[in-house]
Amino acid sequence: MTGLLPRLFGDMTDWIEVDLPRPLSAMRLEDKLGDEEYVLRAELPGLDPDKDVQISVLHGVLTIKAERREEEQGLNRTEFRYGALQRSVRLPANADESAIKATYRKGILEVTVPLTEPQTTGRQIAVGAAK
Repeated sequence: MTGLLPRLFGDMTDWIEVDLPRPLSAMRLEDKLGDEEYVLRAELPGLDPDKDVQISVLHGVLTIKAERREEEQGLNRTEFRYGALQRSVRLPANADESAIKATYRKGILEVTVPLTEPQTTGRQIAVGAAK
């Protein structure tokens, strides 16, 4: 009886796996804000950075887009998974958007954003008498 259960459930696993789609995992990020730079690292294994990854910055928001194509060879079938991943992060107010650099090594995309000297953004407003 105990030998029958794994064999029974093993056979059912293939049947269940076909009917239930697996979601693509989200792009995992980590970031670090220092005094001179902001570094963002994204986990993107198995991608070609020249073809599959796009980085853009607009109005203080950095966006990373990636297109993932996976193929998995099973015992009796081949599975394909395609999908787009995208994450956006707001950059620090003193980010130098014109000097952003990105590198890709061993499945990790690293984006380095240099920071400029912080500028005061506030100002005093005089209060006048109502007329």
